[in-house]
Formats: sequence, C-alpha cells, structure tokens
Amino acid sequence: MRKNLKWIIPLILVMMITGMYLYPVTGVTFKDNYAKVNPGITESLQTFRAEQKAKPLKVNGVTWEYAAFGKGQETILFLHGMTGAYDIWWQQMQPLQDKYRVIAVTYPAVDSLEKLSDGILAILNAEGVKQTHIVGSSLGGYLAQYLVAHHPDHILRAVFSNTFPPNDLIAKKNKTIGAFLPFLPEWLVINVLRSSFVKSVYPASGNDELTLAFLMEIGAGRMSKAQVVGRFRCVVQPFIAPDLDALKIPVLIVEADNDPLVEKVLREQLKLTYPSAEVQTLSGVGHFPYLNRAPVYTDMIATFIAKPAKLYRH
Repeated sequence: MRKNLKWIIPLILVMMITGMYLYPVTGVTFKDNYAKVNPGITESLQTFRAEQKAKPLKVNGVTWEYAAFGKGQETILFLHGMTGAYDIWWQQMQPLQDKYRVIAVTYPAVDSLEKLSDGILAILNAEGVKQTHIVGSSLGGYLAQYLVAHHPDHILRAVFSNTFPPNDLIAKKNKTIGAFLPFLPEWLVINVLRSSFVKSVYPASGNDELTLAFLMEIGAGRMSKAQVVGRFRCVVQPFIAPDLDALKIPVLIVEADNDPLVEKVLREQLKLTYPSAEVQTLSGVGHFPYLNRAPVYTDMIATFIAKPAKLYRH
C-alpha cells in the first residue's frame, strides 16, 4: 500500500495542478453582458461588428486582425490599450469614416514594441497607406510614441491618450507580478483583470455601463493570457522618447484628471516629456473616454487633426 501511495499522491497533485491550469475562463452571453447598456449603443456596436468584420494578416508568422474602411485621402490609425480590440474604437471610426480612411487593429500575442510596430507597418502597407494620423490610448499611446520615435516618416500627427511616457516607475511597481504573470493560470489572470474593471475602471468612468460591458466582454474569451503577458512586456519596455520639435510632428495629449490606471506622476511626466504638445484634460471620465464620452472625444480628435500645421509650435 505504501508503495502505491508513492506514486498515487504525486499523480493526484499533478492532476490537481493540471486542473487548476485548465480551468476555463467563464464566459457570458452578449445579451446578458450588455443588459444595462443603452439599447441604441448596443445596436450600434452590433451593426458595426456585422459590417466591419476583422480582416486577418499574417506578419512574421503571427496573425493580426484589423478593420479598414472609409473615404478621404488621409488615414487615421487607432491603437487600443492593454484590454482592447479593434472594435473598441467604433464610436470614433463611424463618424469619421466619411472624411477619413480609418484603420483599427487588435494586437496578437507579441511581446515587444518592435513586433507591434512590424505588424502596424505591415497593415499600413497592405492597405496602401504611406502616412497616417495615429490615435493611441494607454498601451496604444505608448506604442504611438514608439512609432513617432522610430518611424516618423509614416506619421502625420499623433494623439497620446490616457497614457504614459517611457519610464521605470511601472516596471518597478509591477516587478513581482511581471515575474509571476507567465506562470499563473489563465483564469486567474483574467479574473484579476475583471476585478480591476469592476473596482477601479467602472467607478472612475462615472459607472458607465458601456465601459464595463465592453471590458468584461474582452475578459470573457476575447483576450488570452498570452496577449496579456505580451502587452504587459510592451508596457514596461523602455525606449528613448521622440523629439517632437526636431521631427515637427504635431501631438495632442489627452488625459483624464481621475485616470485610475495612469497615476498623476506619470501624467505630469508625459507633459514634461513633450512640452510642445497640445494638452486636453478631461474631468471625471476615467481611463476610457472614447467609450463613455465618445462624442466629446471624437470631436476633440477631429478638431486636432483638421487644424492647420502652422498653429503648432516647433
């Protein structure tokens, strides 16, 4: 009996650990998830998804997904944050499509800003876009800064929204979680994100039901742990900030005075890093103003892009 226990106990432990890792991420139906959202907004999102299905593009062996449509000679590229997808920008893309070509992407599970840039440039090339305006939020705003620094010839103007400059603060504060993140089970990683949506992001948005619903949907099967890990590594990857005056690229910084995911010290660092940038500070809107204050946010972006270049200091 004792001999049997020698292999039975380890086998049970292995099965328990395996079960813990294979425990599925719990999903929820679209109807239930968006039950508290204004029906008109919900219908708008569903219509967008039906009409603008994501297109695949393989880049360096990795499949990217993106949407591209609209009119006009100029293009606006939208870059989402850690917990986003191409359609998180639908409330900006729809009203801007009559005047601009609009493109939005979903990041695959890549783990460096270089790889993200490779995918972005490949998509622009596939769509025949040589230069573009960029609107990036959070990680997307960080990526936008990287693109301005490393590929300025492709950039007309840039919006750094609800984001942070190159820094060591985020990496230091998240050193422990960053080390353990790749080894945690997927359900635990996603559930921690979901909890932050409810406890932090939702209240800061003014308890906006759309913001909560969209993020909870992302955390219910639309984002894998591999994508979370890759995006985290991009957030903490250092690089030298671009010199906007030398590059002569107009930049708009959009910030929220109660952003729970970008603390005040980082918001101030961002403005100090780019002193020639225009700054728009939104009050009480949280981290996702393009969701919960869509008309205001869209108008702000459109106004910035349409301004004559001579109005900017360089």
